[in-house]
Amino acid sequence: MINHILTPRDLLIGGGARHELAGLLRARGVRRPLLVTDQTMVRVGHAAALLDAMSAAGLPMGLFAEVVEDPTDLSVAALVAQATAGDHDGLVALGGGSAIDTAKAAGLVLATGEALSALKVPRIVDIETMPLVAIPTTAGTGSEVTRAAVITDTGAQEKILILGAAALPMAAIVDYELTFSCPFRVTVDTGIDALTHALEALVNRNANPHSDALALSALGLIGAHLETAARDPHNAPAREAMMLGATHAGMAVSNTSTALIHGLSRPIGAFFHVPHGMSNAMVLPLVTQFSLRAAPAKYAMAARALGVVPATASEATAAARLVGAFQEMNQRLDVPTPKSFGIDAERYMERIPEMTRQGLASGTPGNNPRVPTAADMARLYKLAFDGALDPMC
Repeated sequence: MINHILTPRDLLIGGGARHELAGLLRARGVRRPLLVTDQTMVRVGHAAALLDAMSAAGLPMGLFAEVVEDPTDLSVAALVAQATAGDHDGLVALGGGSAIDTAKAAGLVLATGEALSALKVPRIVDIETMPLVAIPTTAGTGSEVTRAAVITDTGAQEKILILGAAALPMAAIVDYELTFSCPFRVTVDTGIDALTHALEALVNRNANPHSDALALSALGLIGAHLETAARDPHNAPAREAMMLGATHAGMAVSNTSTALIHGLSRPIGAFFHVPHGMSNAMVLPLVTQFSLRAAPAKYAMAARALGVVPATASEATAAARLVGAFQEMNQRLDVPTPKSFGIDAERYMERIPEMTRQGLASGTPGNNPRVPTAADMARLYKLAFDGALDPMC
């Protein structure tokens, strides 16, 4: 079997790596870059620092600071309009997954002239696009190294998944110093997002030795450092480990795609405006329980890597412990259920048929070790509402 491995052309990892941006852009022929970010990055000063550094280096950069959480086709359209009006020849995304995915999607629209809805899976988009440098400020999505973007189609109320080499940034600058300003909730939600990337890559039907190695590295780093980073935000070793873990998780899942956790969580986020990492965490114990019997060896590997059982634990013991460990982690890190998040029960239950349709249409549940039916999906949505496990497992 031949494994097709995709990574950014340039990947700079380490404290202070952000200072290499100007040289990186010049080397790739970018002369009129546009910074894509959000108001939080403006408020904490990260955007201004980058703009000033670029100006001092003789490469002034435009600013688009209208990225929204859980990006939409409307915010992408606004970026496309500004990039076109300013005749920009490269994009620099600074922020979490929302900023990076917004820039990815805009690059695709600029290259194709098509609506985002025409670019979603099952289509795979492999074309040349405007150069993109991704600079993550959270240790979570791994979008800086993935060939995927998730954008909400506001008309259809659907999170659409875009896949292909065209969505892979030209370069990524992974500088853990940018994560010191992340508050507790953002650190937790993005960190669990990274954890789910690593877990889904490891148990995925498309897994290979390369993705397994990266996924296990990520699980070890995240398992050892997530809670420290969340509770002690200026702990440099923990922040550095989380940043590397999230990048390894992103590289792993970019070469396998996601699975049932993401298949279930995306519609919850789209309909009820739940942050992506949080919606993943909401269904993590339940999906793990549902899937265990189809890949006990892989789930045991995950439990050992996360440190929830000793390295010497048997396969059966390690795998069985994982569901409870995820429930306990969610409790310690204040992850709500859909019910405790404040979602109306009647509205939630009414949306289950459409959430099931959207989840299956994304294709990612088919990568799960245990592939769910539509009835399985509907049952899992009902159980997830108040955090129950599945009595049928």
